[in-house]
Amino acid sequence: MAKLYKDIDKSILEAIPNPTKEAYEIKVKIPEFTFLGVKEQPDFATVYLTMYPSDKIIELRSLKMYSFHLRDIVVSYERLINIMYDHLMEVYEPDRLRISMVCNPRGGISAKLAIDSDWEVRGGNEKFKDWVGGNNIDDWTVLM
Repeated sequence: MAKLYKDIDKSILEAIPNPTKEAYEIKVKIPEFTFLGVKEQPDFATVYLTMYPSDKIIELRSLKMYSFHLRDIVVSYERLINIMYDHLMEVYEPDRLRISMVCNPRGGISAKLAIDSDWEVRGGNEKFKDWVGGNNIDDWTVLM
């Protein structure tokens, strides 16, 4: 029987103490991200995480295990990015989290999804304006 989005286990994610109280940004790229789409066919994407940490940071091995865990989950990418966002916010409690998911083409169509904790509709204060007007913090073509 197929595993569904309700089977995604956030307990795989581990946090470690942030070694500093100074402000900084963490960028993580997951270039070989896979999961099963709603038709149980493999979907492929590159996931980009941008985090302004508070007291905890990502233990990268656990993030890798979490992403491997998703390979057998049947889920739409729209639901998946929202679940990942909720899990990462809950486990790491960052000052800011942005997730971008760039899905590989299927049937000649590709998609890019993004969530930013700074957005007012996500409970943020919109204090960071770098995502407004094309000044996008996840423009990895410049950064990577």
